[in-house]
Amino acid sequence: MEKLAIHGGNPIRTQPFPQWPVWGKEEEALLQEVVHSGKWGGSGRIRTPGGRSKLELLEARFAALQQARYAISTVNGTLAITVALKAAGVQAGDEVIMPAYTFIATASAALLFGAIPVFADVEEETLQIDPEQVEALITPRTKAILPVHLGGAAADMTRLKAIAAKHQLRLIEDAAQAVGTCWEGTGVGAIGDLGTFSFQSGKNLTAGEGGMILTDDEELAGLAWSYANVGRVRQGAWYQHERIGWNLRMTEWQAAVLLAQMDRLKEQLATRERNAQLLNRLLGKIPGVKLVKSDPRVTRHARHLYLFRISATRAKKEELLQAVQAEGIPLSPGYVTLNCHREVLRSIRDWTGKERTDACPVAERMAEREAFWLGQAALLADEEAMLDIARAVEKVLAYYGTNEGDDT
Repeated sequence: MEKLAIHGGNPIRTQPFPQWPVWGKEEEALLQEVVHSGKWGGSGRIRTPGGRSKLELLEARFAALQQARYAISTVNGTLAITVALKAAGVQAGDEVIMPAYTFIATASAALLFGAIPVFADVEEETLQIDPEQVEALITPRTKAILPVHLGGAAADMTRLKAIAAKHQLRLIEDAAQAVGTCWEGTGVGAIGDLGTFSFQSGKNLTAGEGGMILTDDEELAGLAWSYANVGRVRQGAWYQHERIGWNLRMTEWQAAVLLAQMDRLKEQLATRERNAQLLNRLLGKIPGVKLVKSDPRVTRHARHLYLFRISATRAKKEELLQAVQAEGIPLSPGYVTLNCHREVLRSIRDWTGKERTDACPVAERMAEREAFWLGQAALLADEEAMLDIARAVEKVLAYYGTNEGDDT
């Protein structure tokens, strides 16, 4: 048996994976335009000499990409969720149902002003929020459902929209990882009442930081804009503050970078999809590996993450992770579950005065034992890199052995 690299053997891959972010002269040219415009901030009230600001152009272009009527740029994706929740009428003490298997920001965005996360389990096949779990968790205190489009796929928006309508709840999409994703032909973020996106450093579309809120509802768009612009109203006077809001604006610098980044998005989406399909074919043949499925109603997948499961091995997750990484593959263990997260539970207790426990056994099993990730930058590599990923996983699993076929 071939010796693992972690034990002194030769690694499968010695070549680096693509760097991220990708950038070039396009970003430089647009940033230079911002320098000379004299408009660097994001007030949304000052026109540049040449016409529309970079922020206005970005908002229009991003709304068109996801097929939404309105787009409101924000300082980051976390506070985009907070603003969307506020615009939707969520208040301190209201419950917001979200998946347990997500980044902490989905919960902390609500906890920032005292909205209470309620954690639903995920579907084993897709790792997306389980709609039936969502409906079972609804109480008189529930105000909103906050699905996360994990990895660039999409939650079951058809079922979730029906549940939200039945119970008269707001539906707010956390689409931080899903720039370009479509559900039944419609861009995510434009399906619920509001949708939010992130442009943080690792995202498929990045300016280092930044966020976006989408909606088709004019009133919700006005409220979101106001909350992100210190309580002003779009047509009001400069010092007319109609509500308590905050300065949560993106800058012209970020908008310029994102406009250039968007020019590469279509080609990058195609590359990631092609490599993801190749990995599906390669990894799907390896004993012990289970592919994470995408609902066929996901008509375009952003492929922010490539997720797969190893569920039939005698080794611990950390052993497998370190062994594959030693083979030159940038594998990640993924999230911890928020329903078990000490600080999230402490914050809920601080706001409510009560302990809260939400049982999410599938999410917990994925986090503790089974789920592994490859980031979107790895999916921008060439075909040989995908072959190396599969070779490394196969080599490691052959060494540790699997329990497939066992009766226990």
